[in-house]
Amino acid sequence: MEMNVSNNEEQVVAKKLGGLNPALIIPVLILIGVAIYIFVLGNPGNFKADPRLDGLSSVAFSGLDTKELHPGNGFMGVIYMGGPIVPILISFMIIVIVFSIERALVLGKATGKGNIDNFVLTVRRLLNQNKVEEAIEECDRQEGSIGNVVKEGLTTYKALSNDTTMNKEQKMVALNKSIEEATTLEMPMLEKNMMILSTLGTVATLVALLGTVIGMIKAFSALGSGGGTPDSAALSIGISEALVNTALGIGTSAVAIVLYNYFTSKIDGLTFKIDEIAMSIQQSFAEFH
Repeated sequence: MEMNVSNNEEQVVAKKLGGLNPALIIPVLILIGVAIYIFVLGNPGNFKADPRLDGLSSVAFSGLDTKELHPGNGFMGVIYMGGPIVPILISFMIIVIVFSIERALVLGKATGKGNIDNFVLTVRRLLNQNKVEEAIEECDRQEGSIGNVVKEGLTTYKALSNDTTMNKEQKMVALNKSIEEATTLEMPMLEKNMMILSTLGTVATLVALLGTVIGMIKAFSALGSGGGTPDSAALSIGISEALVNTALGIGTSAVAIVLYNYFTSKIDGLTFKIDEIAMSIQQSFAEFH
C-alpha cells in the first residue's frame, strides 16, 4: 500500500513542477512593461509635432519635462504622461494576464477529459457494484486531478481488501489517510500562483493611489507656483496624471479580482468533486468489506 502512495506521489510531484516560475517570469514581465512605456507609449509619433523634438529617439524623448509634451490624437500619449507609476501599473496588468492564462491552462488540464459530473456518476455507479478495476480504468481515461486522487484511493482500496493484518476500523482509517494524502499532493498544483492574482488585486489599487496623489500634488503645486496666476498647463498635466494612474490601477485590480475569484471557484468545484467520490469510496468499502 505504501508503494502505491509513493508511486502516485512521484507522478503528482512531477505535475506540480509544471507551470510558470514567478521568480523568473515576473522580472521579465516588468522589463516588458517598462519597454512598452518607453518605446510604445513614449514614441514621438504619439505626440504633436514640435520642432524641439525633431530627431530625438524615444529614450531621449522620455527625458523631457512633461510640460514640453503635447499628446496627439489617441490615448497612448496621454497614458505616457501619467508619470513614472504608469510602467509599474502596466507591468502589473501584464503579470495578471500572463498568470491568468497559465492558471487557465493548468486548471483545464487538471479538469481532465470528458465531463466531470459524468465521471463522478460513473465511478460512484461502479463502486456501488463493487467494480473497483473498472473504476480504476475510468480514472486512467479521465487523466485529471480528480482521476489521480480517486485512482490512488481505489488502489489503496484494492490493497486493503486483501489485507488480513488489520481490522475494518484500521482499514477505514488507512483508506481515508491515503485519499487525504493524494488530495494534499494535488492541491498545491491547482493553487500555485493564485497568490499573485490575489496580491495584485490589492496592490495595484494602492500603487495607483500613489500615482494619483503624486499627480494631485503636481496640480496643486501649479496653482501656487504662478504667484496668483495658476499655470494652466501644469495644472492640467497634474490632474491628467492623477486620473491616468487611477484608471490603470482600478482596471488592473478589477481584472485581477474577477479572475482570482473565477479560478478559486473552479478549484473549489474540483475539491468538492474529490470529496464526493472519496465519500463514495469509503461507503463502498464499508459496505463490501
